[in-house]
Amino acid sequence: MKKALITGITGQDGSYLAELLLSKGYEVHGIIRRASTFNTSRIDHLYRDPHVHGVKLFLHYGDISDSSNLMKLLYHQEPDEIYHFAAQSHVRVSFDIPEYTGDVTGLGTVRILEAIRETGVKARFYQASSSEMFGNATETPQRETTPFRPASPYACAKVYSYWVCSNYRDAYGLFACNGILFNHESPRRGETFVTRKITRAVARIKAGIQDKLYLGNLDAKRDWGYAKEYVETTWRMLQGERADDYVIATGESHSVKEFLDEAFGYVGLDWHDYVEIDKRYFRPLEVNHLIGDASKARRELGWEPGTRFQDLVKLMVDADREMLELELTGKPVLTGKW
Repeated sequence: MKKALITGITGQDGSYLAELLLSKGYEVHGIIRRASTFNTSRIDHLYRDPHVHGVKLFLHYGDISDSSNLMKLLYHQEPDEIYHFAAQSHVRVSFDIPEYTGDVTGLGTVRILEAIRETGVKARFYQASSSEMFGNATETPQRETTPFRPASPYACAKVYSYWVCSNYRDAYGLFACNGILFNHESPRRGETFVTRKITRAVARIKAGIQDKLYLGNLDAKRDWGYAKEYVETTWRMLQGERADDYVIATGESHSVKEFLDEAFGYVGLDWHDYVEIDKRYFRPLEVNHLIGDASKARRELGWEPGTRFQDLVKLMVDADREMLELELTGKPVLTGKW
């Protein structure tokens, strides 16, 4: 039985990966931060689903800002694979807390790599890189060879993590991969991210309990895919004969306006009647257009995106409408379905 360690296991990507690895027979360990309220809603179903038997899922309190804790965890658990998703991952917020973003999103990666090196654990390592590293890129579409032009503290921290991962691979022979995942969404996306903010608002506006939706730059264009499919590529990267870096993307680009068209139109509404622009949601430095070329991943990992843009939007709207109905009727919400 393989053993995996996931940082950020309670987040969107970490929760989907935990499901995938458990289905493959892994023993899964996750790092969670201590909080005054429970923050495990995305993985709670893995414990209470009556159809899941023999689940080997273990959670450990810790933080990627605490190197001694990481060292102890690796020493005692000796994982075969480590998936690093934990970060301050909100781009707009990174302008407000740049130092914290640099410490957690950037230096956190160094702490884990150092823990691997110091303990001597023979673990394969995955680093969650981001399309935001390309910023306002010099070429379109963006691929593994496209120069980085980070346009936010978050993107700068991710560039640092990317290069330090590559450096430890070259300097110490670690099996370390960078997955440059373009925007990937799902019903488990945080509610402050624009896609989930939209689909959640659609559900509430259709139900008559919300009047307006306030957004920033509607002209920004992104390459949006389905997170549940994207995390499978992170596993594939660590199964190969050699470590490498891969862009994961659909190759299609759509604006926020197009997302609004699809989401509101799906429930028979016109978004122009409900959306207002709020300058607070604009970034100090905007990234206008990102679109990825995943040819290398298709060729070497055999991966293809299965969910197209329109289907992803509908999937998220359906999920938010169902979750809202469950909340209004007082029934528990099980995120495992989505």
